[in-house]
Amino acid sequence: MATNDNTLDLSSLQTEAINMRANEIDKVSTLQMCTIINEEDRTVAASVTPCLQDIARAIDCLLPRVRRGGRVVYIGAGTSGRLGIVDSSEIPPTFAVPPSQFVGVIAGGDAAIRQAQEGTEDDPAAGMTDLMVLNLDPESDSVIGIAASGRTPYVLGALEYAKTMGCLTIGVVCVVPSVIGESGHADIMISPLPGPEVVTGSTRLKAGTATKLVLNMLSTGTMIRAGKTCGNMMVDLRASNQKLKQRSRNILRKLSKRCHCMTDASLDELLSRCEGSVKRALVVAETGLAMDLSTQRLQEADGDGSLRDITQS
Repeated sequence: MATNDNTLDLSSLQTEAINMRANEIDKVSTLQMCTIINEEDRTVAASVTPCLQDIARAIDCLLPRVRRGGRVVYIGAGTSGRLGIVDSSEIPPTFAVPPSQFVGVIAGGDAAIRQAQEGTEDDPAAGMTDLMVLNLDPESDSVIGIAASGRTPYVLGALEYAKTMGCLTIGVVCVVPSVIGESGHADIMISPLPGPEVVTGSTRLKAGTATKLVLNMLSTGTMIRAGKTCGNMMVDLRASNQKLKQRSRNILRKLSKRCHCMTDASLDELLSRCEGSVKRALVVAETGLAMDLSTQRLQEADGDGSLRDITQS
């Protein structure tokens, strides 16, 4: 992709193309401007549809590793890195997994979360170094390299190192073909094509939205397959605030006939006995088993279907 040591040819990247539908966006009314942006955003979800088979394959590959306690490491620069950090930070409270299991890494370190550190993305060695400090376990850990342009050196270096280590590697990009895809460093490539941005090259827009949709599906799908929901109810949440406490009560009332008519106080007492675990409270309420036996049943079970079997037996 580089034409010489200092100049990059980005002309072939879909993310750098000029969007003719937004060519005069600076001349129209504010309402027209917003309409153009909105109409472009409507196309993003459809761009993910052709990637569903790859996303499903990635989930199926992530699942056994996550079940073994393996980490999922998101790594990227700029917007891509921040999106990885957002997704990784929201999984532990939603699905009660250890905070160390979903890890977000961004070029430039934590300072880059709030303030752009753009130059750091050009260093492939930095991507390798940032993964080395994590002491990756090739048998269990997985690395998701995120780069809208598909060519970010920092991400390329990280994926090359992770692949060499033997980890599962997944690339999330918004161009085809891509340097990452052609490098062979990613076991699975997920490449939505949301098309040119309303502001040329500003990949925090449609490419960022497409990336967010993909990451949402990867993490949520893996958690569903790991038995972290019953139906579409997040039975493994941890009630760390008032909203989540009420959601815990609502889930118990929805899924358990025995909990349906219980008062908030009674449900809170049940949850307290079960150390805040909605899933454990469901088993205790429906089966009448003691805490230790309920925990044992859950440990023996594997997935949503098994939880239903336990509570309905």
